[in-house]
Amino acid sequence: MASKSSDPLLVEEPAGGEEEEERGAGETGGGAGGEWSRETQVPVKVLKGHSDTVTAARLCFNRRCVLSCSSDRSAILWDVESCRPLRVFDGVHSKTITECALIPNTNRMVTVSWDKKLVSTDLETGQTLWRSRQPGLLTSCSSSSDGRLLVCAADPQNAVIISDAASGQTLHHISDHHRSTITRCRFDPQTQRVATVSSDRGVRLWDLLAQKTTVSIDSNHGNVISDCCFTSSGFFLCTASWDKSLKLWDLQAGGFRSHGGTALQRGHEGSVSSCCFSADASLLVSGSYDRTVALWDPSSLCQNLVLKGHSDWVTDVSVSVDRTLLSSASKDRTVRLWNIENMEEIPEVLEKRRTDGTGVHVLKCEQCGKAFPVSRLQTSELLTHCVFCRLRAPSRYRPKPPPLM
Repeated sequence: MASKSSDPLLVEEPAGGEEEEERGAGETGGGAGGEWSRETQVPVKVLKGHSDTVTAARLCFNRRCVLSCSSDRSAILWDVESCRPLRVFDGVHSKTITECALIPNTNRMVTVSWDKKLVSTDLETGQTLWRSRQPGLLTSCSSSSDGRLLVCAADPQNAVIISDAASGQTLHHISDHHRSTITRCRFDPQTQRVATVSSDRGVRLWDLLAQKTTVSIDSNHGNVISDCCFTSSGFFLCTASWDKSLKLWDLQAGGFRSHGGTALQRGHEGSVSSCCFSADASLLVSGSYDRTVALWDPSSLCQNLVLKGHSDWVTDVSVSVDRTLLSSASKDRTVRLWNIENMEEIPEVLEKRRTDGTGVHVLKCEQCGKAFPVSRLQTSELLTHCVFCRLRAPSRYRPKPPPLM
């Protein structure tokens, strides 16, 4: 039998099909038992516990945990080090859980489902704190950065619902916000606006203070917009689409009003399902139905690295705050954790940087004196200190994940 390729940029179906691939990952150390698989230049762990498509996976608790949810109607909080579930949450929803979100500065999460329920759960005790039944199938959810508000999207009303995170009480209900299904809703970092994208290919920003839509964009995407994400400054928004492309929108300068969004170069071979910026905006990650995860340099708008390993659609991606760990969720029922701490040393990345000639800028941290990469999407505050120094000044409240069961 031919040996498995060690090239992280190439993956082939193993002899014997998907069943052998899954068995091999569990029995040969490819992510099993909490060990990093070293078969490629990008170390990877594989988390297996869901029995159906993993719809979302989010790194949390300073990259110590991953929260995932699935079409199997369950959510799992994983320990990154051991790859073991800390707690399994099931019996709350009766249909597919479409998305989950951590509520900042708490030990709580919120889940939404096709069963029309928005549910808040205590991660430590497993207790359901409240349930809110909505008028339609819920397709997306997000928490504000201060943890006070939640937003979810309902279909077929094409509605956006903003709720109080502590009680679940509905504060705003905006019906017919789009002409078709809202696929994703996100608060901006300052909790001033809610961005929504839709299968109508439009992008809308709803202002919480003015209580009205202040920005409406015809994206010129050629198909459904599947996801969107803000930079930490809130000045830039990225959209991902089934037309296999990603676009960047400068919301501060407003140039998109005349020339549209800026398309990222060398896109996926399949529909793009998800996108996520790193906290320092120096990295953009996307997932695709072509079964790959792509890492982009926002400064050059070019793709630096493609990670292959999933055997089916990639449905969601997430980046740790320190930009060392990446999670990807998939229809293959797994969550993969990729260690990208040394990504800059991979020959393919170095070669693309030289070829593009427009790599990230390197600055010196004013606190520790070490060099760190930045992109043009960052704020002046982020340009003075590296992410590690910023992490040394955390908020006063530091929630802890549950202990291993």
